[in-house]
Amino acid sequence: MIIKAKPAPFIFIKWGSLLLIWFFRRRFNKMVLNDIDIKPNRSYLLMSNHFGFLDGFFAYYLCFKYLGKKQKIKGIYAMSVKKQMERNWFLKYFGSFSVEPGKRTVTESLDYAAEVLNTPGNILIYYPQGNLESSHIRHIEFKDGVYEIITRATGNCQLIWSSVLLEYFESTKPSAYITLLDCGTNHNFDFEVLKQNVNDHHQQAMKKLVRFTVE
Repeated sequence: MIIKAKPAPFIFIKWGSLLLIWFFRRRFNKMVLNDIDIKPNRSYLLMSNHFGFLDGFFAYYLCFKYLGKKQKIKGIYAMSVKKQMERNWFLKYFGSFSVEPGKRTVTESLDYAAEVLNTPGNILIYYPQGNLESSHIRHIEFKDGVYEIITRATGNCQLIWSSVLLEYFESTKPSAYITLLDCGTNHNFDFEVLKQNVNDHHQQAMKKLVRFTVE
């Protein structure tokens, strides 16, 4: 049996998240973000590279400082490993629900994720790699979870990819470069095309930060 999300009232999640965003934002020199077309009246699958402790901070920053200004947010959800949720019982009150890779309950978790995406205004935060890896790897390896979730979703959902890269350059604080990609909707979903587009996008995002080196 999976651990389902039991979100606290959204107003508490919003202001609690904004307080944490303010706290962590002070650690950065600047945050650079590009603009993409956000389709209205849909749910959103927000995917990103999975590289560190602050991944959740960047995801919530995008939710409240970007997506929330273009589309009213109803709920924010995230798929988390069950062992992590058992150690951190409070996660379910922030929209987390469990998954156990390799176990029979995976199907239940995927169905639950698809159900979340069937409600307009919901955001599902998802890390397709499944494991922590350097943000500067050349290839993003997708697990099959994205395919299983999207092919189960029956509502209107927009897929968004976020490449997050950190650099210091002239500052003692890192700068975050967040490069978004509109990956279409669940109605024109092609898993192979998605993987190719995301990897092309991620490599281009890295190349834009290289100032002098030519490879």
